[in-house]
Amino acid sequence: MSSDTLLARLHTLHPKLIDLSLGRAERLLAALGSPHLKLPPVLHVAGTNGKGSTVAHLRAMLEADGKRVQTYISPHLVRFHERIRLSDGLISEAKLVDVLTRCEAVNGGRPITFFEITMVAAFLAFSEDEADYCIVEVGLGGRYDSTNVLEGKLASLITPIGLDHQSFLGDTVGQIAGEKAGIIRSGTPVFSAEQVPEALAVIDAEAAMQGAPLKAAGRDWTASAAGGGWTFSDATGSLRLPMPALVGAHQIGNAALALACLRSLGIAP
Repeated sequence: MSSDTLLARLHTLHPKLIDLSLGRAERLLAALGSPHLKLPPVLHVAGTNGKGSTVAHLRAMLEADGKRVQTYISPHLVRFHERIRLSDGLISEAKLVDVLTRCEAVNGGRPITFFEITMVAAFLAFSEDEADYCIVEVGLGGRYDSTNVLEGKLASLITPIGLDHQSFLGDTVGQIAGEKAGIIRSGTPVFSAEQVPEALAVIDAEAAMQGAPLKAAGRDWTASAAGGGWTFSDATGSLRLPMPALVGAHQIGNAALALACLRSLGIAP
């Protein structure tokens, strides 16, 4: 059976495409032996704009340092396989069919959204792959996004927040920021891109409530274009870097967020 056939069938398990909840994913993960607790150190990325780019920058920096990296992103551009990258490249058709088939069988026809069951399949694949780091992009929001079942994360990253999916997340930037900041965990470092004041105030408050050390663009690091490249500065010094391969001036901010996180964790120079 092809992955396309399996994926089409998984779309029919829940009447809604989006139904934010942690419970269904937690149930299936538990039935599969909790693969989400057997992942490499996890970097969890939420936000409105630049999540995928930040994941790409994190992966590029880690791989340049010789690390083996897994990534989970959504949506895909061409093929579903793009969502799940193992340490040696995009998931193979055979492995994708394997994990989807096992998840479908264990789920037993119970209601679960397409995003939830395919995310569980990704975590199952990650748990059976040798890697140094796992980077996971939030699907929608944060607090009730199924990726928020992750525990013991290495760090949480929040890209710029704006108005998005208001019918699910709230009508104001502050409300939406509250949902995105829901990925913050007690004692786990948090890194925030440059935010509008309303969003940053919410992130500050959530980090303080969780006892999570927060570093934010503009306060703890700066980044700007300079001489055909860009400059990154934080408390440990400054770096001159070539322009990011991804196109757009905003990519400096995304790359800086990734770099600030990895430098603070002692992973990048």
